[in-house]
Amino acid sequence: MHKKFLSCLFVFSNLLLYSQIGGKSTYQFLNLVTSPRQAALGGKVITLYDNDVNQAQFNPATINPEMDNKLALNYGSYYGEVTYGTAAYAYTYDRHVQTFHAGINYVNYGKFDGYDENGQATSSFTGSEIALSFGYAYNIPFTSFYVGANGKLISSTLENYSSFGAAVDIGGLFIDERNDVNWSLVIRNLGTQITTYSGTQEKLPLEVLVGVSQLMENVPIRWHLTLENMQQWNIAFSNPNRAQGSLDGSSTPEKVSVFNNVLRHVIVGAELFPDKGFNIRLGYNFRRAEELRILEQRNFSGLSVGFGLKIRKLKFNYSYSRYTLAGNTSLFGLTIDFADNSY
Repeated sequence: MHKKFLSCLFVFSNLLLYSQIGGKSTYQFLNLVTSPRQAALGGKVITLYDNDVNQAQFNPATINPEMDNKLALNYGSYYGEVTYGTAAYAYTYDRHVQTFHAGINYVNYGKFDGYDENGQATSSFTGSEIALSFGYAYNIPFTSFYVGANGKLISSTLENYSSFGAAVDIGGLFIDERNDVNWSLVIRNLGTQITTYSGTQEKLPLEVLVGVSQLMENVPIRWHLTLENMQQWNIAFSNPNRAQGSLDGSSTPEKVSVFNNVLRHVIVGAELFPDKGFNIRLGYNFRRAEELRILEQRNFSGLSVGFGLKIRKLKFNYSYSRYTLAGNTSLFGLTIDFADNSY
């Protein structure tokens, strides 16, 4: 059955080839990771099906009763004064209606000094963006298939410009219980701007993700493989620093191989003791590593690590992601289990 599901994943992945990746759409913050656990596993993991209430913001098909009455709060700083936070909560109404999910993503870009076209100082300004999401999942009767959707309202304010939009995420999940394998397909950020910044309609950062993960039989490790940006095959670009020069002063741009382009779609991660109170996580994002790699210098771009620690009703999560020698990110998370009555 999982072979049929895989075929469906790749068929749907090729339906949206018109979509673009970073730099060609608005509301790019929607594709930021939503939790330290996800960041530590390389980012954009869509196959986690457990009590992690954060996971539903990237794949709504993972919403399940184990998330009931759990609240997650996450915070991190990016570059300069940019700060980023998310929150998620799930509630199980009853065994028939099942579980509802709500989430918030927020980015504050900090304070900027304003100047006019003549270079004269004007007033300072700020920028921020926020998205509110509401999700629900459904188990197709008598099967191991789950489908889910998130509806999102998006607000963005940049200086004196503002925009409002709406989007949906659609996710599918198949759980092969006999082999402990999860297969997922997610189409994220299907939507539009309702009001624009200055009269120009812009695309949302539509993305198609395909994922698989497996809990190993004799070792307490669950590995994850995610293929990102499946809506666009060619996501590589030539690095000007790798151009080949000639005697006449001209240069030949770097030629990116097919294999290199394939790797840029790949994210891998592994979690040690995924079902225990203490977890260790490791991930690698090939596209991030390749795009931020410095010539003739090893800087470990694309690598991420993290851990989780559960103490009674609380679970602490931390991740460290390597970008460049000058800038890296740390995310901190706290999950509170209000349904846990243990002391």
